[in-house]
Amino acid sequence: MDVKTHDHVVMESDAMERALERIAREIVHEADDSSALALVGIHTGGVFLARRLGRILERDYGLRVPIGTLDINLYRDDWSRLHIQPKVRATVLPFAVDDKDIVLVDDVLFTGRTIRAALDALMDYGRPRRVRVAALVDRGHRELPICAHFVGLELKTRPEEQVNVYLEEKDGADKVVLECRSAA
Repeated sequence: MDVKTHDHVVMESDAMERALERIAREIVHEADDSSALALVGIHTGGVFLARRLGRILERDYGLRVPIGTLDINLYRDDWSRLHIQPKVRATVLPFAVDDKDIVLVDDVLFTGRTIRAALDALMDYGRPRRVRVAALVDRGHRELPICAHFVGLELKTRPEEQVNVYLEEKDGADKVVLECRSAA
């Protein structure tokens, strides 16, 4: 049986920028102490989005928020089931995690397993005061009790569908694409 793939663009560059500006505004409004804020991007898409959020926070609110990157590959609960070795990237946290108000940033929130792994990894570096999640796209289908506090787009999907976030920094263009597979 042949499988056909149908792509549907659900967010383009302008909408992505507006979503990130809204997320930045919500982060500022919900911050108890903006001097304790820090952004931590989860490799790979979350890193680029955290950097963009940092630029928006500085441009629009005058906040210079420290930004870190987090590799969660060895914290995943499925890494031993993968058919290839996980590609380990650098975790860079240029600030003390203790007592920080950390916003974990990722491109797509799906089952919650990536965020669970990120929390495990983050706790190896210290004890933040609070950790919240920002996701560009929340597509539902949680397997764990994880939620995003800041969401750019809530997208109803079927479990077999794929949500792909393309970013200028790595893909040459900004867009979110819903990939649907069907039998031909």
